Amino acid sequence: MRVDVYLPILLSLLLAAISPLVGRRVAPALAARVLTVSAVFTAAATVWSLVLLAATLVGQVPQLVAAAQDDGRRPPDPVPGAIALAAVPALLLVAVRVYRAARAERGTRRALRALCAGHPADTELVVAASPLPQAFAIPGDGGVPGRILVTSGMLCALEPAERRVLLAHERAHLTHRHARMSTAVALAAAADPLLAPVRVTVAFLVERWADEQAADAVGDRTTTARALARAALTAGRRPPSCALGFARHAVTRRVAALQAGPLPPLWPLAAATLALGALPALGALDATRDLLRLLEHVLG
Repeated sequence: MRVDVYLPILLSLLLAAISPLVGRRVAPALAARVLTVSAVFTAAATVWSLVLLAATLVGQVPQLVAAAQDDGRRPPDPVPGAIALAAVPALLLVAVRVYRAARAERGTRRALRALCAGHPADTELVVAASPLPQAFAIPGDGGVPGRILVTSGMLCALEPAERRVLLAHERAHLTHRHARMSTAVALAAAADPLLAPVRVTVAFLVERWADEQAADAVGDRTTTARALARAALTAGRRPPSCALGFARHAVTRRVAALQAGPLPPLWPLAAATLALGALPALGALDATRDLLRLLEHVLG
């Protein structure tokens, strides 16, 4: 337990360090899935490691220490007491951060759905009369299908072929449930702040994924790149950070990627990233076994 319990934290740093490389070298759809799964597993293992560190305080309860000494047993000391104590406020901070992140995600979706209120349930495209050029994919909820919200300002800024790109892009977000992926990574980064770079990379990748889907749908990568560039140049204020908007997240890099052509899957790098996400869980599992033996020794 002296080493395993810290493994998820160390691997969080490593995953954060390699996530930009994965985002640049691996096809967006595969890279987004792999990084999301790895981030969720790593964040869960990190939180559990904090729980294990805090649980070692049980072995420092004076009554249990005295009982162990009376029985001729040496009280175990798997981790320094200061670290075990620090794990308690760290867990409270994690709870607050996850709550705030979940509330922000829920609030953004509620606000976007309110803009679509009054439209028939089977309406996919909602056009809002606003000069501000914006477009969002609004995920479904409670049996209500997802919708595409586009302002009149955005439609006026694009040519007919570019409008098809826009709709195909937002439809890809809904089809592949990118909102769930973004939410999962946002909560993982809230639980483990070391994973913040992974969240940024996944946010970029889901937009690249939708770009590629749009390019396939219209059959023209040049038109897709032009639509993205034009939307970015005419867009006004930034959309909510939780929303899946068309002209956001490193538009220049996305345009360049569309012009360069699709990336290969690179399965070896993707598999290595998945393995990196599984290692923290294995380390936390081994630390859990050590803690159970510790508690058996203290309480036995």
